[in-house]
Amino acid sequence: MELQGRLDTLQAQGLAVAAISYDPESVLADFSARRGIRFPLLSDPGSLTIKRYGLFNTTVPETNTQTYGVPFPGTFMLDARGVVTARFFEAAYQERNTVSSILARLGSTIDVPATRVSSPQVEVTSFSTDATVAPGTHFSIVVDVQPKPGMHVYAPGVTGYRPVNLTIDPARWIALSAAIYPPSEDYHFKPLDEHVPVYVRRFRIAEDVVVDASPEAQNALKDISSIKLRGVLSYQACDDRVCFSPQTVPLEWTVAVRQLDRERVKR
Repeated sequence: MELQGRLDTLQAQGLAVAAISYDPESVLADFSARRGIRFPLLSDPGSLTIKRYGLFNTTVPETNTQTYGVPFPGTFMLDARGVVTARFFEAAYQERNTVSSILARLGSTIDVPATRVSSPQVEVTSFSTDATVAPGTHFSIVVDVQPKPGMHVYAPGVTGYRPVNLTIDPARWIALSAAIYPPSEDYHFKPLDEHVPVYVRRFRIAEDVVVDASPEAQNALKDISSIKLRGVLSYQACDDRVCFSPQTVPLEWTVAVRQLDRERVKR
């Protein structure tokens, strides 16, 4: 359903979508009709193609007749020649990367509500890649930072200055990964003959977030309509003459919670 909801956006970017499943054609046809799916759902009887690509999920016991045969959940990005250019996979079949989180990590523009904060040194745009999540959803918190003209922001690894840092507070039923920062560039401060890693151009920080998919979490999330995440962006910016005091920007993101679709047809 998340793929279907983003289909128009993907097609506008010149991307086509197809999904492969171990389910028989009758199951996929029923699901497609019920959910209004407008992209190809490919049936892989016996998980032959899944096994050929080394994606067969060996953590699912054969006695589990409902899910035995599933692949490790993941997404391949292919170019026009069919060459894989990127791939995103999860270790647990209960978890799923969202299309928006993948696009965000690839640096694409995401059409979602965002919060904007302006200071004399930088413009900050912050958003969650997904407005609605479910147990197992793997989405991203994104912070885009645009230094003002003539400004630079210190990057991770700098010494003697405060590097930019995104910190998200822990939240129940949420697992956080380490924030990902883009490569920096070298800045030569000639008066001190000093070389430091900085960001001069617009840069993106992304932190991956997973909603707990354990039975305990699924039961608890039945009574929760939304989850609020809070965090802080800290940074220090300078121009060619002045180094400004370190700054902190409080941020928050709210995502709605939905239940998993467990309706299936009989095989």
